[in-house]
Amino acid sequence: MTTEQFRFGIVAGYAPDLASWTAQARRIEELGLDTMLATDPVGGLDPLTLVPAAAAVTSRLTVGTFVLADPFRAARQLAWQVDSLHRATGGRFELGLGVGHPGAGAQAATLGREFAAPAERVARLADTLDLLRESPSRPRLMLAAAGRRMLRLAARTADTVTFAWSPRTTEEQADSIVDTLRAEAGGRDLELAVNLVAIGAEPSPRLAKFTGIDVPQLVEEKAVTVLPSDPSAAADTLARWRQRWGISYVTVNSGYAATLAEIVAALPARG
Repeated sequence: MTTEQFRFGIVAGYAPDLASWTAQARRIEELGLDTMLATDPVGGLDPLTLVPAAAAVTSRLTVGTFVLADPFRAARQLAWQVDSLHRATGGRFELGLGVGHPGAGAQAATLGREFAAPAERVARLADTLDLLRESPSRPRLMLAAAGRRMLRLAARTADTVTFAWSPRTTEEQADSIVDTLRAEAGGRDLELAVNLVAIGAEPSPRLAKFTGIDVPQLVEEKAVTVLPSDPSAAADTLARWRQRWGISYVTVNSGYAATLAEIVAALPARG
């Protein structure tokens, strides 16, 4: 249920201006990484405004979102934007969608949008996906999923599933989530992804501030959200994850771009 080829991407979540955003896109491409994904929002900015700029200054890099909050946008307008990006970039755009994290209600309110209960947001996302999938030519669809409802929806509709598990998720806990997805997907082919919170064991005050736990503790607890910075150890970990769960797509925030590139360069092969 997974593709064999490894992919590596950067989740870019801050852009004080267009120059810094496009410079970041060029750097990610120069590092040899595969994707640059915009958060929603990007430091208060609309990701669908910034993504085309990243595509315009690169030639190989795939651009996308990680992940758009479905409640922020009207479905038909989103479908038009997505189709436009897919066609204008020559297929270099990928759409990541989700129901929005619990704190996203405030942003939805500023946009005049309803932020319903989780079950209602999943149902609305399913309707959006049905609309997007009507197009004969559409971008690759990625869903962020953790709970049973989202795992069921992702198993049925997504091309890529990125596991929205908590920072402290262990391998044993990850087993249960992946098993649930497999059961829902049956034999359907899916690309499975993980978004890392860190590479290496250096403390991250920002992570500690927002999650209440820092990187050294996650390493000690053997969380699957941290990859070793040593290229050899990282390669072993990636091979184990692919063998155990089928994960072949790895993303991390832009602060670790150079470190990720070193790991990718040290891999014996991308496949």
